Amino acid sequence: MTIWAILPAAGIGRRMGSNTPKQYLPLPELTAGVDAVADAKPVIRHTLERLLAVSAITKVVVVLHPQDEHWHLLGMERENESRVSPCIGGDERYQSVLNGLNHIFTEAKSEDWVLVHDAVRPCVRVEDIQKLIDSLDKHDVGGLLGSSIDNTLKQIDSGDNIVATIARSSYRNALTPQMFRFEMLRNAIEDLISNSETVTDESAAMERMGHTPLMVMGNKDNIKITHESDLILAAAILQSQESSRAEQSANERPSANEKPSANKEPGNE
Repeated sequence: MTIWAILPAAGIGRRMGSNTPKQYLPLPELTAGVDAVADAKPVIRHTLERLLAVSAITKVVVVLHPQDEHWHLLGMERENESRVSPCIGGDERYQSVLNGLNHIFTEAKSEDWVLVHDAVRPCVRVEDIQKLIDSLDKHDVGGLLGSSIDNTLKQIDSGDNIVATIARSSYRNALTPQMFRFEMLRNAIEDLISNSETVTDESAAMERMGHTPLMVMGNKDNIKITHESDLILAAAILQSQESSRAEQSANERPSANEKPSANKEPGNE
C-alpha cells in the first residue's frame, strides 16, 4: 500500500505581514551571525526535508499558489525528481488538498494513505511522522498527530466575560501531519465543497462524514509558523533538535578508551 504526502503551500501569509509568503521566509541558524539569513534555508525546504526523510512516503505533492514566484528557485523538484511533484492550489486549504488529491488520482488507489502536512510546520520530527504511520497501519479511517493542552481553558461570552472553566483532560491540540485513506478523504472534501461548507483541517472533513479519526500523540515542538516571532522560535527548536541528535549520536559511539571485552574462560590463560 502506497503512502502519499500533500503539502499545501498556496498561502500568501497575510498574518505574517511580509511581501514574501511565510513558507519561503528563511530560518537562519541562531549561532551563525547577522549574515546568516542570506544563506538560510526557507521554511518549506526544512519541512520538505523532514517528509523526504521518511522512506515510506512515495511522493510529496507540493500545492502552490497560481502566481508562485519562489518554488522554482529552491531546486527541490530537480533534486528529488521522482519524489516531489508540484501542482496548483485553490483559494482555501481544503481546495488545495483536493487539487493535490486529484493530481495523483491516476496513480493512487482508494485504500492508499494520504498524509497532509502544513508547509509551515518545519519542526515536525521524523520519528513522529513514522509513529503516525505505524499507529494507523491497520486503522480503517486514519488520524492525526496531536499534543496535550497545558494551559487552563476558559469559556467566554460575547463580552469576554468568563462563563466556565473547561476540563482540559479530554481536549488536545490538533497538529499535522494528518493521514487518511485516499478515496475517503477525497469524497469528504468533495462533499464539503458541494454543500458550500468549510473546515480548518482534514480531520474535521472526515468527522463531518461520520468517521472517527485516531489521535496520535506527538511532540509539542511541532509548531506552526503564523507570526514573525514564530520564525525565531522555529529556528531555536531546529537548533535544539540538531544538538540533541548530535549528542545522542555521540553517546552511541564507543569511547576511545573503551576496550572490547575478552570472553575468556577460567583456566584458559
